[in-house]
Amino acid sequence: MKSTVYFIDLRTTYKENLPEKITRLLETAGLSEIIKERDLVAVKLHFGELGNTAFIRPVLIRKIVKTVKKAGGFPFLTDCNTLYAGARSDAPHHHTTAIQNGFAYSVVDAPIVIADGLRGQSEMPVIINQKRFKKVYIGSEIVQADSLLSVAHFKGHELAGFGGTIKNLGMGCASRRGKLAQHSTVAPKVKKKKCIGCGECAAHCSQEAISLIEEKAVIDQKKCIGCGECIIICPNKAVQIQWNQNVPVFLENMVEYTAGVLKDKKNKALFLNFITNVSPGCDCLSHNDAPIVRDIGILASKDPVAIDQASVDLVNQEKALSGSCLKTNLGRGEDKFAGLYPKVDWTIQFEYAESLGLGSRIYELVKI
Repeated sequence: MKSTVYFIDLRTTYKENLPEKITRLLETAGLSEIIKERDLVAVKLHFGELGNTAFIRPVLIRKIVKTVKKAGGFPFLTDCNTLYAGARSDAPHHHTTAIQNGFAYSVVDAPIVIADGLRGQSEMPVIINQKRFKKVYIGSEIVQADSLLSVAHFKGHELAGFGGTIKNLGMGCASRRGKLAQHSTVAPKVKKKKCIGCGECAAHCSQEAISLIEEKAVIDQKKCIGCGECIIICPNKAVQIQWNQNVPVFLENMVEYTAGVLKDKKNKALFLNFITNVSPGCDCLSHNDAPIVRDIGILASKDPVAIDQASVDLVNQEKALSGSCLKTNLGRGEDKFAGLYPKVDWTIQFEYAESLGLGSRIYELVKI
C-alpha cells in the first residue's frame, strides 16, 4: 500500500509567501488529525552547532509553531543533548546555543525544553523487544508529550549516509545512554601516517580516551564510547571509522530507537523534511560545507520511511551543484549519498524500518 508524501516547492508569489505555504502543507498533511485540544506537542528539531548555518531558519519554525497553536496544541521546541563534547552536551549550553542560533522565544514564540534534562540522564525506558534492543532509552519529555512533530533538515551524514526523519527521531530523541548504546559498535581508528599529533582529537574527547604517544594519537578502545567526535574534529582525516559490520549494526540500532520513539505515538505524529541547504555533513558539525544540490522543497507525511525515501529520490534526481565536495555521482539519477559516503549502504535503514512495520518505501508524491 502506498503512503502519501506531500510536497511543496520553494516558489512563492505576492499572494502566498513561504511561511504561508508551509501552513498549507501542514494542514493538508493532517496536522489537526494528530493534535487534540490542549495537547503538549513536542516539535523535535536540531538547533544546529555553533558555526553551522545549514539548520532550518527559526522564522520558519515560528510559522510551524503558530500552525500547531491554531490546531489547538501547545508546542515546545525540543532536542536531546549530544553524546560528544560540544556546544550542546548539557542543557544550559544546549539552550544557549539554540538562542545564539536564533531560536529565542521572541523569535519562535515557543519555549525550549531539552528532552533529556540537565546532563542527558532524564530518560524513560520503552520496551520494544527487537533484535538489537529489548528496551530503548528516550528523552523523558518526548515520551511524555501528547503529540510529536518531527522537523528535520535533510542532508548527508557520515554514518547513516543521510540524515532525515529516521535519524532525527532515532538518534535525536535518545538520551545519552540511548545514544551510547547506538554508537557502541562504531569505534574509530587512527591512521598514523596521516596523524600530525596536533592533539585536537584528545582535547575534544569527553571520555579522555585519546592520548598522544610519540606525537601520534592513540585511542583507548576500552574508554571509547563511539560518539565519533574525533572523526569530525580531525583536520587531516587521520581518525576514521572501522568500516566493517559496525555500520549496518549502527543503522539497525538507530531504526529500533525510532520504533521506540513512535511506539506510543500511533496517529499522534507527523513528519517534515526540509530539503534545503543540503550540506554533505551533519548539522552537529561546527561548519557546513557548500550544498550538494539546489534547494528543492519541503515534504510532509505520517510515514517516516516514505518521507525519507521520497527525500532521497528527490535529491538523487537533481544534478549536483558545481563547487561542492561531491566528486562522483554528479548526474541526474545518480546516488549523491553514495558519492559522499561510498562505504555506507543507506538502504539498510529503510529495509529494516519496513521489516519493523514503521512505514513503506512505496509512496505517492502529492505536490500541493
